[in-house]
Amino acid sequence: MDISSMTMAMGASSTSAAASAATSAAMSMSMGGDCQISMLWNWYTVDSCFISATWKNTSHGMFAGTCIGVICLVVSLEFLRRLGKEYDRYLVRNYKTFHQPSTSDGESNSQDNKGVSVRTTSVAAVAPFKPNPFQQAIRALLHMLQFAVAYFIMLLAMYYNGYIIISIFIGAYIGSFVFSWEALGGGSNGQTSVANEATVCCG
Repeated sequence: MDISSMTMAMGASSTSAAASAATSAAMSMSMGGDCQISMLWNWYTVDSCFISATWKNTSHGMFAGTCIGVICLVVSLEFLRRLGKEYDRYLVRNYKTFHQPSTSDGESNSQDNKGVSVRTTSVAAVAPFKPNPFQQAIRALLHMLQFAVAYFIMLLAMYYNGYIIISIFIGAYIGSFVFSWEALGGGSNGQTSVANEATVCCG
């Protein structure tokens, strides 16, 4: 190999090394300097970053606070879901009180096949109605808040940090235990609160 060929090879090698170093530096800058970030399953604690470089855990205590915050975030999502259901129930009760005619508590008299009068009690069904613009605005706001919190939780889960994933599961358990604790059955179709959910995922 002559000197010119060696010079060209060395130049190409140095150019490749420089490009690799520049790419690594750009990736490091885009990931927040010395933040430990991985798109594979990991157990990073100290120096782990989430969402932005400013959310950096510089100690084990700070990371524990992050995990507690994630748990509270998922609990708040379950709270918003329950709040949305309770607001819909409030609208139904309000409509029934001011718009549905009284049916004397739904009581009626009938006779059985022996001619004995039998009193039966029925629950008056609420006719379908459309909320007014203000009520619908509140319903849309609650939905937006649920969507925003769920999307934020999804972004945290995409860091594949084992401790964060476990914190999400713990928050879902606590939130469901507290805010899904309600009477079962009694509806028109006998569904439970779990069956009324469109999905058991984040949103």
